[in-house]
Amino acid sequence: FDGDQMAVHVPLSHAAILEAQVLMLSSHNMLNPQDGSPITLPSQDMVLGLYYLTKERTSIPENPVKGEGRRFYSTEEVVIAYNEGQLDLHAGIECRVAIKGKPAEENGEVKFERVKTTVGRVLFNQVVPDSVPFINDLLTKRNLKVIIGDILSQTDFRTTAEFLDSIKELGFGWAFKAGLSFNLGDLVVPTLKKTALEAAQDEVDEVWDNYNMGLITYNERYNQIIDKWTFADNRITDQLMRELSSHKQGFNSVFMMLDSGARGSKQQIKQLCGLRGLMAKPRKSGDTGGAIIENPILSNFLEGLSVQEFFISTHGARKGLADTALKTADAGYLTRRLVDVAQDVVIREEDCSTLRGIETTALKEGDKIIQNLKDRIKGRYSLHDVYHPETEELIVAAGEYITEKISSQIEVADIESITIRSVLTCESRHGVCSKCYGKNLATGRIAEIGDAVGIIAAQSIGEPGTQLTLRTFHTGGTAMIGQTENDITARNNGRLEFDSIRTVEGTDNNGKPVKVVVSRTGEIRMIDPKNNRILSNNYIPYGAFLFVTDGQEVQRGDKICSWDPFNAVIVSDFNGIIRYHNLEEGTNYRMERDDQTGFAEKVVIESKNKRKIPSVSVVDPKTGDELKNYSLPIGAYISVDDEEAVKSGQ
Repeated sequence: FDGDQMAVHVPLSHAAILEAQVLMLSSHNMLNPQDGSPITLPSQDMVLGLYYLTKERTSIPENPVKGEGRRFYSTEEVVIAYNEGQLDLHAGIECRVAIKGKPAEENGEVKFERVKTTVGRVLFNQVVPDSVPFINDLLTKRNLKVIIGDILSQTDFRTTAEFLDSIKELGFGWAFKAGLSFNLGDLVVPTLKKTALEAAQDEVDEVWDNYNMGLITYNERYNQIIDKWTFADNRITDQLMRELSSHKQGFNSVFMMLDSGARGSKQQIKQLCGLRGLMAKPRKSGDTGGAIIENPILSNFLEGLSVQEFFISTHGARKGLADTALKTADAGYLTRRLVDVAQDVVIREEDCSTLRGIETTALKEGDKIIQNLKDRIKGRYSLHDVYHPETEELIVAAGEYITEKISSQIEVADIESITIRSVLTCESRHGVCSKCYGKNLATGRIAEIGDAVGIIAAQSIGEPGTQLTLRTFHTGGTAMIGQTENDITARNNGRLEFDSIRTVEGTDNNGKPVKVVVSRTGEIRMIDPKNNRILSNNYIPYGAFLFVTDGQEVQRGDKICSWDPFNAVIVSDFNGIIRYHNLEEGTNYRMERDDQTGFAEKVVIESKNKRKIPSVSVVDPKTGDELKNYSLPIGAYISVDDEEAVKSGQ
């Protein structure tokens, strides 16, 4: 289609034919060996067609929806009414459907329930296997993956293959009937754009003023400007998504392509209707320093770019193509090396009878759960007996396989962590044992002796690597950065518990008294007062301003602490006088004068004399005793002079 070439293989011998029919057939390989998720998924037009089919449209005076709010006795009735032209495809209706998947009544009767759904969803459910409950969702690519996974677990490979074939037909059919196109009128420029950009420009001007007055350093100015533009960019993008989703009652074709997951990303739509945003800088490989041009491209492709903006853009576009060509080889090489190391890890025995294992908890980043405990332990073997914390009943015995049902029970019982058998603690002489490995995700069964699990692992890590290199190509060189975090707010109501947090009294930038954190490894835990469970754990960075006390009850949304994300500070723990040690201009520090502002600063540089380590100490003004000494790292800016008085927290 786009010039790609492929080879054709003809299996000749009986063994080769058998391998092609049994092992390589697509309908036998529906699960991804990496994580057990379905790998045979509809894409592009099929997804778009199914999304269009199952989307609901609500009536507005100028565009009423035929048959909205009607009730039907059965799904067959809905299909008849739709075929007779009594109903709109997107009309919201109520319908009586059979509850499947749950055990039927004793006398074999089927239970029914009334659901609010749409005509399109009823049509979609005509192709769903009989044993699966009524699917009442808007079908996006992500939802389809879950649905196909559920159908696979509730039925078998053959039924799922037939279902996939029928949704392929259905998806293509409805994509054709929907007649979606890509119109200029579908690209909506957010109303907020002009005001948001003006506000950002004012803030950037203010940062420049601060810099010209010598209040902030060159790097601080650069970081703050990037942050201001990123904030404006995010604000415009969010507004754009809100406006697109309500345009044409949600039936804006560009939005539907994005929302269904058929094609395009938020980044690309942003560049079409919002603004192109910050661009990556042209630079030699290995060159560090600001990677982002600080003047963003404020136009979008709908309005058109100015000559200067066009020039900045050309760089990113070319870099993407060059990178793609160069990096593909690297990724292939990585996979080869991984396979080389892991190839002899094969399952050699049923059970190595080890008494060791690994404690597993839900995977969290701050308060956000990335992977819950249930998903991390199902398909593995438990090392110890696990009891319900309240009823004391045994949930899973030592050495027992953790099924989907058991993992759900563990999650419902609010158990924080559980120790499972792992290949990292397996004691087989060669390879690993079946019990330490657990379920083979490609088949959904427990791994058998002879399974080449090392190769599966190597390919699972190497394969995404090939795709990561193609990432630059899609964004067209626009810089992908999030806003830098600079505070922690309470996500729940609860009681705070401090762990190894030391603070000193200090003042913030406006002169108000605050507590400054001077511990490096301090944490604050949020405790649920009802059952004393830990709700979240936050690491508090050194130099942060703390607004709460130990044991304080906080409400959701209360600010706990804030810090300057762009500067690693050294804070004085005491009131006293500064004294320099081993600081010699030209040897281990230099004066940096800013050409634009004329202000000079002392910067610590690497010294040839390794014995003279530059440091400053805080001295008691009355007795002259040294209270604390602080070593100065290379690249530190010294903001106090020799013999200058400092306060704690400064």
